Amino acid sequence: MLHRLAQVEPAEKAQFFTQLLDQFEHVGPNGTHICLVFEPMGPNVNVMVEELPQFKPRKFEMKVRYPPPMAKGVLKQALQALAVLHKNGIAQGDFQPGNMLFALENIDYIPEDTLRQEEDVQARSISAPVQRRDGKPDEGAPRYLCVARTLAPFTPISEGFHIKLSDMGGAFLFSDPPKKPIVPTGLRSPELILAGEVNNTIDIWSFGCLVFELIVGYQLFCVPWMGSVAETDDDHLLSLTSILGPLPEELYRHWDRASLYFTPERKLYNSGLGGIPEGGEPLMLEQQSMEELFDAEEPDLDKEEAVQVKALIRRILQYDPAQRPSAEELLRDPWFCEEDSRSDPSKSSSL
Repeated sequence: MLHRLAQVEPAEKAQFFTQLLDQFEHVGPNGTHICLVFEPMGPNVNVMVEELPQFKPRKFEMKVRYPPPMAKGVLKQALQALAVLHKNGIAQGDFQPGNMLFALENIDYIPEDTLRQEEDVQARSISAPVQRRDGKPDEGAPRYLCVARTLAPFTPISEGFHIKLSDMGGAFLFSDPPKKPIVPTGLRSPELILAGEVNNTIDIWSFGCLVFELIVGYQLFCVPWMGSVAETDDDHLLSLTSILGPLPEELYRHWDRASLYFTPERKLYNSGLGGIPEGGEPLMLEQQSMEELFDAEEPDLDKEEAVQVKALIRRILQYDPAQRPSAEELLRDPWFCEEDSRSDPSKSSSL
């Protein structure tokens, strides 16, 4: 897929995707490995929010989320990259904040001593020692491990930041979709959950979820592992019906466990996963729409912009894949058309 991506117009490729510089084979104690060399990049979007100065030091009950102009810039640049991919018949397949990286300032002129981590002389390692979080020895770990060098201090964040997509391990051609895509659980589209259907809007659904996540500060569909695939899917589907509304009949009929939660008339009578235990009572949880969840978190938007963002999310998260807008169409959405110099890398010379 990286070789396919290499055929994209050079300027677009360099602007929107991490660049593959070289590849080689490494023979080590665990076998022969193909190593891919990419341009150095800063933290991913999940990590960088923790580096913002307003969250240091972290205070109790502090809402850690991107300022709206910055969130908008991240989303727009990721969407621009997605539009280029889709124009070339490629789906990213794993479109999530962990695969969106902040570009670095020019580090060619930074002294090596500044970039180097503090070494662990005793372990003869170029980084601090790697330890298990619980403090126990890890007998199965390789003897030589290094902590990744964070390049956050060399990453523009106040203005002129630049986002690139990385990790094409889940990418696929529109003409040859995989049977089992690697979409993160909470970002799966309903047709993928219920029918295993993979289509060229798989990234668009994920993007709609991410608009909510980056503005509000938490995942729209937070779906933890419930111990079984069936109950994890049930949890996701119950969230969908609460947050977005009832599933259409063509999807609902694929949900063979729906009777554990809905009457034959499709009225919710139980929210408890796995059905009502013998001798137990139905569990009914509060049902909140996407708009109610959004407003409850009070993102730092004026009323007009909040209405725009909620309308954008609704426009994307449609149960019918054919009704979802393309990446190109989304870039013409009113919210993205209102430029902000703090989120537009072309308006800064920081890079």
